[in-house]
Amino acid sequence: MSTQKTVRQEEGTVEENPVRLDREKAEQIIDALNTDLADAYVLYHQLHKHHWNVAGAEHNDIHVFLQEAYEEVEEAADELAERVQAIGGVPHANMTTLSEAATVEPEDEDVYDIRTSFENDVEMYGDIIESYREHIELAENLGDYATAEMLREHLEHLEEHVHVIDHYLEDDTLVQ
Repeated sequence: MSTQKTVRQEEGTVEENPVRLDREKAEQIIDALNTDLADAYVLYHQLHKHHWNVAGAEHNDIHVFLQEAYEEVEEAADELAERVQAIGGVPHANMTTLSEAATVEPEDEDVYDIRTSFENDVEMYGDIIESYREHIELAENLGDYATAEMLREHLEHLEEHVHVIDHYLEDDTLVQ
């Protein structure tokens, strides 16, 4: 690691932004987006864990679904971080900061059956979905319609994923 330090912007600061969002409003939105970013990485890692550990007759279908889900979460996290930067902030970027900023609690390191894993995922998705809805309202109330729209798109994907997981949790199956 380099010993030379040239800090361009300190973490926690908000600078003027090219989209002309008022600094005070930007601060509130940046806080919300950094929370969403932190929650996204917790969800990403949990889905990835389940992707690695899924077993059983439906292994392949679930394995593929979970990969698609965590990849979409990772893409959303990238968009969140880029939006934070675009409105003058510094996106959370290290594991300690992300862990401290997250509002969702990750599953522990143990490996569970897929039903338990999916139940844990449904709980986390639900918490994140509720947070997104609050942050959409915040962004709209502050006049940041672009952030609200971005969050709406992410919310749609989150709801699609949790809907699929809910179907996997149904008792009706052809697999014995």
